[in-house]
Amino acid sequence: MRTHVPSVIMAVVALGLWRPAAHAQTSAAVEFRVLATSKTSTMEKELNEAAEAGFRFQAVMGGDTAFGGNEVVAVISRSGASRGRYAYELLATSKTSTMQKELQEAADAGFEYRGQTVFKSVFGGDEVVCILERDKDAPIQAFEYKLVATSKTGTLQKELLEVGSAGYQMVGMTVSKTAIGGKELVAITRRARTP
Repeated sequence: MRTHVPSVIMAVVALGLWRPAAHAQTSAAVEFRVLATSKTSTMEKELNEAAEAGFRFQAVMGGDTAFGGNEVVAVISRSGASRGRYAYELLATSKTSTMQKELQEAADAGFEYRGQTVFKSVFGGDEVVCILERDKDAPIQAFEYKLVATSKTGTLQKELLEVGSAGYQMVGMTVSKTAIGGKELVAITRRARTP
């Protein structure tokens, strides 16, 4: 009987039925694309075109690139063949009060915060840029957004404690030189809206 055990193992290996645990799980390939533009309106258009082809937003950063100058750069990815599930809206402003208003309007239309960066505008000063995403296959989740903008870290601490006690959670932060407020820390917070 002992002589049959090695031949059974050899048969299993030869037929490819036995695989080490490391090879048992195969991960799906992920395709990445990089979008870069000096115009925020172009970025929104390109994000939505890519979303129709099944891509989803992953990350964003604004700044000087080696060949493009001052650009907004976004990374998107897809795995599988899903098409047209997501839609994107890009908000850009140097006024935090305007961002607060536009962010809430977009949230009321079903968009959710996904990322933010700072981008040097053509008209002077830096703009806070927010990328928002809407899942067209999911029910709208109602969120209330609140921006906290200040030039002092001590004030930021105090204001975040206040909004945190009201149930807001931090989703993102940037430091920028805005046209009106000088250098500002801009924190974006949100909470689920109660019916």
